[in-house]
Amino acid sequence: MTILLVVLILVILIIVHEIGHFIAAKISGVKVEEFGVGYPPTALRLGKIGETEYTLNWIPFGGFVRLFGDEGQGQHGRGSFADASRGTQAIILLAGIAMNIAAGWLLFTLAYTQGIPRVAEVPGQGVRLVISHVLPGSPADSAGLHTGDEIIGIEDIQAGRAAELTPHGIKDFIKDRGGKRIDVIVVRNGATSTMTAIPANAVIPGAEGDSGIGVNLALVTASPLPLGEAMRSATHATYYSFTTVGQNVWHIISGVFKGAPNLQEVVGPIGLISVVGEATEAGMAQVIAYAGLISINLAVINLVPIPALDGGRLVVVTIEAIMRRPAHKLTIHLLNTIGIAAIILLMIVVTYQDVARLLA
Repeated sequence: MTILLVVLILVILIIVHEIGHFIAAKISGVKVEEFGVGYPPTALRLGKIGETEYTLNWIPFGGFVRLFGDEGQGQHGRGSFADASRGTQAIILLAGIAMNIAAGWLLFTLAYTQGIPRVAEVPGQGVRLVISHVLPGSPADSAGLHTGDEIIGIEDIQAGRAAELTPHGIKDFIKDRGGKRIDVIVVRNGATSTMTAIPANAVIPGAEGDSGIGVNLALVTASPLPLGEAMRSATHATYYSFTTVGQNVWHIISGVFKGAPNLQEVVGPIGLISVVGEATEAGMAQVIAYAGLISINLAVINLVPIPALDGGRLVVVTIEAIMRRPAHKLTIHLLNTIGIAAIILLMIVVTYQDVARLLA
């Protein structure tokens, strides 16, 4: 079921991307010869409306639009993509990316109205105190505390005192207890356990004079938001996701040029099965949020200037605008072949890493 869910999410989001190209082409007067769900060979011809034929295809991973005069085909005349202005071509190419961003925002909005974890400002009903980061090699790390643990109590048994369960309350409680044993009571995967940590000085950078155990804490709530607040939170989530994914992609690309690409954190379709499987355990709202994140990922990836992706085609359109003439048809086909080969190679590497993670 998880595999089917991942396939369904990817197919829908890729079709949404293609709908962006489709709408922009229609508005711009460029003929759309075919709108296909899945990839050829054709399984079923659904019919034809105007100049556009709608098809279902045998390879069920996504969809496509076939534009008249696209991809260096040399087709010219009324409604030809090749004869459209470079600005129109760029808008059509960018429309798919814009649709994925819009879809991500809508999915985040829906997820927030259903209730997904988010940072809370103050303690209250339904608010949990969660460890957001554990510093490697710190007392907390040695005690066995993990990111995601919910703290339900911190106690100094010898002094008979307990900390106020807020980030500041715990910080103040720990900073004067260097070398003393404290018990941290946490909930992990529904089970309650007690970890023993001994605060030490110089654990937290910039706070060498205070004792610490090496954790970042956050108040988290998953209560549903009203639509207006959900839309605002979704806007922040969309911007944060887009910039974070963009930075990660840039680090990978820069690593390629340095001869040392870091693909360890890249997750492919097989890895998504594990991620979405974990999300289903947290509820459908979390699955919807992950779908929004995947949509933003698709938008960023399509901006990468690799031939065969929208980003690569935008580069070609820009070069053609500067040169004031179209690129040679053979050159376009060669660049697309190189781009497809690079994408296939990347997918092989990422899939290998996904399988290695599962086996580990």
